[in-house]
Amino acid sequence: MDAREVALLTLHACQRQGGWSDGALKKQLAAAGLDARDAALATNLCFGVIENRLLLDFYLGKFSNIPLERMESKVLQALRLGAYQMLFLTKVPQSAAIHSSVELVKTHSANKRAPGMVNAILRSLQRSLDRLPTIPQTDPAEYLSILYSHPKWLVEQLLPELGQEGTAAFLAADNSRPPMAVQVNRCKTDAQALTDLLSEEGVEAQPHPWLADCLLLSHTGDLEKLPSFQKGLFYVQDPASRLAVLAAGLEPGMRVLDVCAAPGGKSFAAAIQMEDRGEVISCDLHPHKKKLIQAGADRLGLTCIAPKTADGRAFRPEWEGAFDLVLVDAPCSGLGVIRKKPDIRFKDPGPLEGLPEVQRAILDNAGRYVRPGGVLLYSTCTVLERENGGVVQGFLEGRPEFRTEAFPLPAALADAAGPMVTLWPQRHGTDGFFICKLRKEG
Repeated sequence: MDAREVALLTLHACQRQGGWSDGALKKQLAAAGLDARDAALATNLCFGVIENRLLLDFYLGKFSNIPLERMESKVLQALRLGAYQMLFLTKVPQSAAIHSSVELVKTHSANKRAPGMVNAILRSLQRSLDRLPTIPQTDPAEYLSILYSHPKWLVEQLLPELGQEGTAAFLAADNSRPPMAVQVNRCKTDAQALTDLLSEEGVEAQPHPWLADCLLLSHTGDLEKLPSFQKGLFYVQDPASRLAVLAAGLEPGMRVLDVCAAPGGKSFAAAIQMEDRGEVISCDLHPHKKKLIQAGADRLGLTCIAPKTADGRAFRPEWEGAFDLVLVDAPCSGLGVIRKKPDIRFKDPGPLEGLPEVQRAILDNAGRYVRPGGVLLYSTCTVLERENGGVVQGFLEGRPEFRTEAFPLPAALADAAGPMVTLWPQRHGTDGFFICKLRKEG
């Protein structure tokens, strides 16, 4: 099995079984046993097709006599792989891209006519690369949707806030590959010592431009196999998520409740900020995620973290007024992390409509756990106002004892300053992220 076949099978599994591409890809890579170079190619092909699916289908549809939706899944994925290589991977010869897609179809389709059809469609695309079909621009939302392969409903929600130019920048950022950001475990090492050690392990690490104790990594390979990772010297976390915990102003000895904790990043950040002195109760609704959080805490050597299984909407009387900080990183649409999880863009928008109600219920319940004078911190990894400021405003209307509180931001984030902070990938180089700090009057 080669890189292209791994990509094909991953894309097919995602389309047919509704799985997430990262998990499906890991499974296929493990089965194929590819070397690092071919694994990187398979990853590039898989994510590249997902990131550009609507655009690829627009072009392919212009050269096919058969509607794409009527094709076998594996045949369609082979076409997309060929088109992606021809349009985006300049180092791959076009003839090789066409040939590999035809060969994939010969192997994975019982339709004897399918290889000839794939060859004809991709040859037609090849002859038109210098004069590709024009995407209609009469409807700005439709145009941006096709050009950047995001669903039209999402583009329509972004346009009023960002405008056409800003929306295009956001969508383009979603289709980029961000560097891996990791946070230094200050309980075990410091940034310089970790940078030196990573260099010895063949990993290039650069300091983050505005966040202390954050490194941007490249050439990592399998991160979890690095000795420095196994020793718990760092953990993976986006700068925006780390900033949310910094906003709380934690000190050693405090008591923290992380209501929606898995996979544990904010709990780890809180424990490290408190020098592993105090208590961090890390909750998640799903029992298996309790083990995930505990494994992360054990690897990092953090002893103050206590994972628990709990529903953020169900009141626990023993926790009432008991915490200096309550973190609510609410379940959300995840539309701020598309650049890391490209298939999020294709979520069914219907179920997302009910998220603000769930978020509000969790926030209302979590507010009961904050001691007088303590902090309730609400965050999401989405950019939709109805899940962010809309939820906070609804909460404040019924809870007059809470007030929003601004917090210091690095100079590079000055344009985001305010009691409600929204970070954007195209502006700040972070995940799309919302942070609001609420203080309970003492």
